[in-house]
Amino acid sequence: MYLHELLTPALTFCNLDGGSKKRVLETASKLIAEQVQGLAAEEIFSGLIGRERLGSTGIGSGIAIPHCRLENATKASGMMIKLAEPIDFDAIDNQPVDLIFVLLVPSEATDDHLQTLAMLAELFSRAEVLAALRDTTSDQQLFDTTLHLASH
Repeated sequence: MYLHELLTPALTFCNLDGGSKKRVLETASKLIAEQVQGLAAEEIFSGLIGRERLGSTGIGSGIAIPHCRLENATKASGMMIKLAEPIDFDAIDNQPVDLIFVLLVPSEATDDHLQTLAMLAELFSRAEVLAALRDTTSDQQLFDTTLHLASH
């Protein structure tokens, strides 16, 4: 699955207020539920928090990829967030997180889910990608930069 199939400008947020891991996941759940037909904020939040309980999705270098499978999801969807201030996300390197990509997939999409997670992890492992994303100043610029970098 390609990033342009997952991400829309309406689900790209630059300089979002974070506060805490829980608050970011709550906010993301509400914003996604407003944009994706058939998904409820409570279902999304419950899925994301349930996954975090298994182990943090903070992968290091200020990046987190919270993700879950949802019964009511008909297709995969994503959300890109650049936080105004980094937050503690229990990341594997104990560094605060400021770039978050939320991934939601249908419950039966196991292979796609794993391939998409691998693609995101590879993308966010590149220093030039992180620098470019952190330099963005608007939702549209963050969206354009994310898609541009993912296509290279």
